[in-house]
Amino acid sequence: METIFNKVVVSPTTHARWLNTLSMMENAGAKKIKKCEHPILANEVILKHSAEEARHAYYLKKQIKKIVKNDCPTYEKQYLLAPDLTYYYLHALDIKVCRYLKKNFGYKGDDLKYAAYLLVTYAIEVRADELYPQYQEVLTAINSPVNVKSIIAEEINHLQEMTHQLKEFSPNYKELCKTAIEMETKLFTDWISAVQKEIA
Repeated sequence: METIFNKVVVSPTTHARWLNTLSMMENAGAKKIKKCEHPILANEVILKHSAEEARHAYYLKKQIKKIVKNDCPTYEKQYLLAPDLTYYYLHALDIKVCRYLKKNFGYKGDDLKYAAYLLVTYAIEVRADELYPQYQEVLTAINSPVNVKSIIAEEINHLQEMTHQLKEFSPNYKELCKTAIEMETKLFTDWISAVQKEIA
């Protein structure tokens, strides 16, 4: 990923699209979390998490202005990197996890939504804990005005919270987490490969 980040930050326009792509994915995550909320039993952790993901999307949008003025106003395809896979990535992971939980554990309704929220979010937080620090290292190395340090700090907390919730949710949480990460890894590999081809 470091090679990709080094290519991305060289071009202000490409860098803007990269930030917009991350913003779009954070926003998609916030919306997914809201859809998984129980209408009555939503707890403080899930409310905090959805709010912070939405804030990340906004924060990344603001970072764009530090390198290119008035660029990437929306999440339309022309303002994203690998747009088709970017749109598809989180939704595809959610579908795969839901199918796995239905088939192997018989979850349905609100229980399915909550279980999928835990696993999808866990896998995404594991990825974020890898991606954002590596990206920040490149930003720091070139003295970029852009930084994602506040996001890194919150994503670390999110991963700890998700791990705690999963331990409470199921005695088989390690197996569940392993499966979710395997699903996410395949989708992420396809997505990052598409990004690499686009910026080559």
